[in-house]
Amino acid sequence: MSLAFVFPGQGAQTIGMGRDLAQSYPAAKAVFDEVDAALGQNLSALIWEGDIAELTLTQNAQPALMATSLAAIAALQAEGIDISRASFVAGHSLGEYSALCAAGATSLADTARLLRIRGRAMQEAVPVGVGAMAALLGLDFATASEVAAEAAQGEVCEAANDNDPAQVVVSGHKGAVERALEIAKARGAKRALLLPVSAPFHCALMQPAADVMAQALADVAISAPSVPLVANVQASAVSDPAQIRALLVAQVTGRVRWRESVQWMAAQGVTEYWEIGAGKALSGMIKRIAEGAQTRAVGTAADVLAAKQ
Repeated sequence: MSLAFVFPGQGAQTIGMGRDLAQSYPAAKAVFDEVDAALGQNLSALIWEGDIAELTLTQNAQPALMATSLAAIAALQAEGIDISRASFVAGHSLGEYSALCAAGATSLADTARLLRIRGRAMQEAVPVGVGAMAALLGLDFATASEVAAEAAQGEVCEAANDNDPAQVVVSGHKGAVERALEIAKARGAKRALLLPVSAPFHCALMQPAADVMAQALADVAISAPSVPLVANVQASAVSDPAQIRALLVAQVTGRVRWRESVQWMAAQGVTEYWEIGAGKALSGMIKRIAEGAQTRAVGTAADVLAAKQ
């Protein structure tokens, strides 16, 4: 039985996430302390006692979710469960940074700073109100792509997240995305709804943010991960640092190929997936993608102890 560690993306954040890990495991508390120091901000106070609207701001949510995932990794290590137990790591969008840090490719401080830069750059790439994202439920990827192309009408509208066999997120100009909602419903979507996000991620409108990340990543040391990364934009494993750097830049404007990534891991013999950090959204997707897949959420001290058994 082969195992993969997977790391959640934006939208999984909740006030209080990771607090009991920090209370139960000094190594987990040290993760939050190091992230706070790297950012020059008491991010852990915001995560545990702050306002959800402030935590949800992209520049806060991205390093906060990474910190929670890495705290869970530290707690697992304290219980004798090392990342080397996994055959692959993968993350959904920002979760790719968490995966790389967990596998030792980037330092915790560098990862926190990169995600702060990434969050700000993604937020600033498109003025608020100009872009939007929408989830199309009940359509396969090919149909959702046709919907996006029909809705574009000279604007940007692209399939941004291929999440599972019946969930595709489109991203682009607000007017085009709103047209996609109506076209999707006419094409038989079960539901089509705008998402409460502050920018149109993973589409061509994010090119200014990709340019910022190319510069930021050029200044950061990246080593080969101890466990291969299944990269979002190519849906297969990568270990070469130069390739990882290029893929992280491409990821800003590129599609999150999550459905294909899980299919690829399943084809390599992965049968068990541990979702490391906040929430259980990836676990639900994985079960809809890979028949018979076993999933486990590891986001609390109780989850860590259960994983040990």
